[in-house]
Amino acid sequence: MSAPAELRELLLSRITDIPDHPQPGVVFKDITPLLADPAAFGALTEAFAELCGRHRVDKIVGLEARGFILAAPVAVRAGVGFVPVRKAGKLPGTTLGQTYELEYGTAEIEIHTDALAPGDRVLVIDDVLATGGTADASLQLIRRAGAEVAGLAVLLELGFLAGRQRLEPGLKGAPLEALITV
Repeated sequence: MSAPAELRELLLSRITDIPDHPQPGVVFKDITPLLADPAAFGALTEAFAELCGRHRVDKIVGLEARGFILAAPVAVRAGVGFVPVRKAGKLPGTTLGQTYELEYGTAEIEIHTDALAPGDRVLVIDDVLATGGTADASLQLIRRAGAEVAGLAVLLELGFLAGRQRLEPGLKGAPLEALITV
């Protein structure tokens, strides 16, 4: 899914490129101007909430940290539960963890063991799909918790980093919805 042209233009006009952040050669996509604009943030929330209805979602998983900001209002708007996926050690209580490979080393994300029920249809929401490592780990974590992946939705896909290709096996036919691909 790609956003309709009018929505795409609105969202892109509120995303700022920050060169050489967090390191030289990287162009960071800053979504804070989009979040500060109620019309743009509202339109983004509506677009994601529509996906919840289309894919019959029971819960939304938001990926730390900007995924939380986008996913929580979508969950409220769609009338479904919100579940945070956090970096290891950040959640209190009993958690289920998933380790994944980074360019230089590994990382781990976690979810509460009781956050998802068997049969829950879960939509993962994040701001940017880059290489797909965290998103892929979240799909594995959701399935290990006994839930079903209904799809993955992102505001912005950086197509040149091939995250979509990395995610295809883990999606197992579930849709990857990017409102904007650059």
